[in-house]
Amino acid sequence: MARVFVSHRGADTSLAERLATALRAAGHVVWLDTWEINVGDQIIERMSDGLQEAAYLVLCYSASGMAPWMNVEWQSTLARQLNGHAVKILPVRLSGSDAPAILAGTKYADLMKDWDQGFAVLLKAIQ
Repeated sequence: MARVFVSHRGADTSLAERLATALRAAGHVVWLDTWEINVGDQIIERMSDGLQEAAYLVLCYSASGMAPWMNVEWQSTLARQLNGHAVKILPVRLSGSDAPAILAGTKYADLMKDWDQGFAVLLKAIQ
């Protein structure tokens, strides 16, 4: 069982929820904003808590691009990684054709081409 933070753009919420539900069904503890941030919560504080506990950041990108929040999430995770924490960034393509420049050259799980195969690749990276 791993702790997984799913980072996504608002436009991709339904796909991110599908992915998070599948990760949870596979036995992982999943942090997803729509599940973890409630009315009245301090957004930054809740995100920070989720990121601090995560062993994996699943960074979902799509034709919609990456939202400013996503940049904060992956940069925070990268800083933790560079400071010696056992955390890994796992890129996932939900739709679109090209990865953001920051992910160029990084292997990603392709859920757009074949959801089941892409999910299997992602699970292998987590387990």
